[in-house]
Amino acid sequence: MAGTDTGSTGAGGGRERPVVIIGASLGGAKAAEALREAGYRGGIVLIGEEHERPYERPPLSKGYLLGKTPREKIYVHPPQWYAEHDVTLRLGTAVAAIDPAGHTVTLADNGRVEYAKLLLTTGSVPRRLPVPGADQDGVLYLRRVEDSDRIKAALRPGARIAVIGAGWIGLEVAAAAREAGAEVTVLEALELPLLRVLGREVAQVFADLHREHGVDLRFGVKVAELTGGGGTVSGVKLADGTTVAADAVVVGIGIAPATGLAEAAGLEVDNGIRTDRHLRTSDPDVYAAGDVANAYHPLFDRHIRVEHWANALNQPQTAARALLGQPDAVYDRIPYFFTDQYDLGMEYVGYVEPDGYDQVVFRGDPATREFIAFWLSGGRVLAGMNVNVWDVTEPIRELVRSGRVVDVKELADPDVPLDAL
Repeated sequence: MAGTDTGSTGAGGGRERPVVIIGASLGGAKAAEALREAGYRGGIVLIGEEHERPYERPPLSKGYLLGKTPREKIYVHPPQWYAEHDVTLRLGTAVAAIDPAGHTVTLADNGRVEYAKLLLTTGSVPRRLPVPGADQDGVLYLRRVEDSDRIKAALRPGARIAVIGAGWIGLEVAAAAREAGAEVTVLEALELPLLRVLGREVAQVFADLHREHGVDLRFGVKVAELTGGGGTVSGVKLADGTTVAADAVVVGIGIAPATGLAEAAGLEVDNGIRTDRHLRTSDPDVYAAGDVANAYHPLFDRHIRVEHWANALNQPQTAARALLGQPDAVYDRIPYFFTDQYDLGMEYVGYVEPDGYDQVVFRGDPATREFIAFWLSGGRVLAGMNVNVWDVTEPIRELVRSGRVVDVKELADPDVPLDAL
């Protein structure tokens, strides 16, 4: 389907200029869906570099990587949806430039698409490992479905897998590798996994989890070089001179927002494309959503950029309504994300910057891996994480949104209903 058009472009032939969406991702597809649900009947052009139609990314490090989720389940819509909803889907198509003054998108093949409104859902790209040997075969990153396929092929019984970075992607890949029977070493510069995200109190839970499942966790290490021969990686050399043998190396050291097009077009960029609460950029006819958007959040009274599935799922609905001129279209949802590793399932609701809290309160015993953790500042709940405890997301979200001071003893008491706090 690469490079093909499905449905009408909505441009040319005397028709009004369409809404153009750059980024045929979950966010882009949900934006097109939201436009149609809002009653918009004009042209929609959805442009993406990948040759796959829009799909969801969480399965790439979870069910799909584990072989439990079939490929057809990862797609946002069935193939016929785009034609049925008169959405022009241009896959395998790179965008070279945006001209906000001329309301024009220039494609890499020199084609042009005019727009009335433009939505950027360009997402993010993996940060590359800046050491010698990082360009060898067997050095893997995870962002696209073909990346997940390559990693899956490497996860075989007895294979030696080195994972660089103990963030969410690194730990989920490590868990999948162990379930596949591979030997896994995780290399992390900090003292604990997810330390900046969860803080020391909760990060230890994930360190214990992976050690109990046979992962060799090495903290406080620095990668100096990736060794190999004949163009294929064979190990990771650390700054202290030790080498970790590896048949494959998975790099998960974070992602960077894909802001190149926006920056070249003169849009305001600051840790992503800066938007207002309506997801409108510094240009009134250009909007941004998903990983790439550094959006003003009215509840937190600051700009935040969230690199999680829920943002890509929900922000496009606000952006679609806003670009159609609906003044009440404001994005104020509380951030949410989840993970599944071995027998641990977790949901997190809220937003806490590193060192932005003064207390962590547990409801339940973290050692049992069946608990809720709350991050507080000044007695107010900033975020909550439920681990193997279910159906509590909504009351946690309400605690965060309310901003009210809570009784810490009652917060820790499992006999006190959360919605009674």
